[in-house]
Amino acid sequence: MTAEDPRRFAPATARNRDALLAALRDILPTSGLVLEVASGTGEHAVHIAGALPGLTWQPSDPSEEARRSIDAWAAGQANIRPALALDASAWPWRIAAADAVLCVNMIHIAPWSACLGLLRGARALLPPGAPLVLYGPYLRDGVETAPSNLEFDASLKARNPEWGLRRLEDVTAAAGGFTLAEVIPMPANNLTVVFRRTA
Repeated sequence: MTAEDPRRFAPATARNRDALLAALRDILPTSGLVLEVASGTGEHAVHIAGALPGLTWQPSDPSEEARRSIDAWAAGQANIRPALALDASAWPWRIAAADAVLCVNMIHIAPWSACLGLLRGARALLPPGAPLVLYGPYLRDGVETAPSNLEFDASLKARNPEWGLRRLEDVTAAAGGFTLAEVIPMPANNLTVVFRRTA
């Protein structure tokens, strides 16, 4: 990122974007509005929205620097809206409705209140049957955790005691108004977790 080019780069994006796109092809609707919460650099938005032109993509992030990066990456891509200033934990959100909500690699690098806010916001925005899709590393009861994820969890908690890998069971228990529809194993010990809004 420079003054002339505000685009930021996340090395993990290049490693996971194709696998995530392949999973999302079977999850997202063929048309409608997708709200991406905590879009970060904007690289996922550009890659996924570019491959799914029937969708309108609404990226968002609480960071002004991130929003500049998102908008720079998305310049000229017709189905991506300007990045929205949105803090998952702060209600109300500045968007009235969406046909899907996507959140990649946020809830372990944020306080638990951000996860609860994400669930609340998605519940308010989504119609019955619509997906809330979460991607990232999780702890799961009865499933051995990869050593790399345990090391990552420890490093996150050392940086901020409110951060850390979440138990999928805790997220599911907090997801009132949703049913857990699918858990898809992904490369590098990540998961794509699909909740569906109940009627």
